[in-house]
Amino acid sequence: MRTALALKVDLVADETEPPQADIETARISSRALQLLARAEEQAAARAEQAVTKANEAITIRPKRGKLTLLSRRIYNAFLYHAQRLGVDNPSYTVPLSELIDDARFNSHNTELLKSHIRDMQATTIEWHTSSGGAQKWTSTQLLGVVNIHEPGRGQACTITWTYPEPIRERLVKPAQYTRVLLEISSQMRSYAAAVLYELGARYLTSPGGLTMREDLLWWASVLTGRSDIDKVEYRDFNRFTIKKALIEIDTLCEDFRMELIEHKRGRKVEEIQFRVIRKPQATLAGLKDSAKNVFDLSLIERVIAIGLKRADAQDLYAVTDEGALRAAIDHVEQRMKNAALDPLKSPAAYLRDALKKQYAGTAEEGGDTPTPPALPRPGIAERLQQLREEWRFHKSAEAKALFEEMPDADQAAKIEAFEAERLPDLATPIAKAWRRDGIKSRVAASTFFRWLAGNMWPGEVTDKELLEFAMSREA
Repeated sequence: MRTALALKVDLVADETEPPQADIETARISSRALQLLARAEEQAAARAEQAVTKANEAITIRPKRGKLTLLSRRIYNAFLYHAQRLGVDNPSYTVPLSELIDDARFNSHNTELLKSHIRDMQATTIEWHTSSGGAQKWTSTQLLGVVNIHEPGRGQACTITWTYPEPIRERLVKPAQYTRVLLEISSQMRSYAAAVLYELGARYLTSPGGLTMREDLLWWASVLTGRSDIDKVEYRDFNRFTIKKALIEIDTLCEDFRMELIEHKRGRKVEEIQFRVIRKPQATLAGLKDSAKNVFDLSLIERVIAIGLKRADAQDLYAVTDEGALRAAIDHVEQRMKNAALDPLKSPAAYLRDALKKQYAGTAEEGGDTPTPPALPRPGIAERLQQLREEWRFHKSAEAKALFEEMPDADQAAKIEAFEAERLPDLATPIAKAWRRDGIKSRVAASTFFRWLAGNMWPGEVTDKELLEFAMSREA
């Protein structure tokens, strides 16, 4: 039998110490709050995932070597992490998986990554700076020593890199810079568009919005990432590089568009520059028509079905009025279905002829549009990456087509899942575009369909799937 003193002690203990269950609940709640705060912190960091890129580094003109779209993405990811780690570090180390994600590499093939790193190390650039009346010229590599450390199974790989000392501080802590969002930059599908996006962001707030004025050779090297260009045919350069890039900018960039300005001597174009034009905020009336500004993926698929390769179909789409292209495709498809006439020998050539002559049903087969100028054949690693990009684009188009066939309830469920899973991680401008325009937003819709494709076909594409995909493109 317990004494009154013992009972009193128990009562005092009950008043001063909470039950064990309450302590455990409080501990779990505290841990949950910490995890929530950390998740919000990480989401905010990802949403503002931007690199402050030195203005001199935007229009890099290689003097030796070459740059690709993927190498530019990787370089921006390197800069992003280096700036977070600080200018005082002689080298920078991050988990390899983190760099791959931030570069939107879409592959865990480290040999392919190494190939692009070698290209950057082999690329020589010239860096011009001025201070007061003094001028300084520096010739250096784009990237210094790089190490990939693979400790073994079950342990995370890391990547360490350096910059050439003469330009390290200017890259990591630039005095004059442009803020480039990695998410939006990664949306660009051509090297020229990626350069012009960064250039547009730089000159968006400048008086007149005019970029530098340079000769054709300078622009051709800057917009292609190539150092071996010694002659430029302006008509082809404008058609197959500049126009395509400007359409990409107009389609994927929410804040501005760009227009080409030609400077002629007589009838010959000798120099060009660009004007950056801020886009007005979308009105309620404009939102109803915003879908017409989205890349019509189904139209590109119809061009491919006629016989063009995906890259050629995308180029054709980029430089052709959409209405004219749709009318020509309709005509070619009707002609192919006409059993009373002989089968077309080359539907692709017939489509090009239809576009060239702008006829609506009374043209003869033959003729062709000029083909793009010959470029050096890309290496195996670059072609593999291009194939992966085509695969990703193809699956996004497939996901879009399947989404459009879904009942309204299923579409709403997919959108709800996207907003719960992906929206918190999106860059702020893309998240705002989604909240404002939803599926009709140009740049946000592209992100949505890429997410949907990943949701429908999870995991990395296998070599066998890539081979089958490549063979189907050639068929």
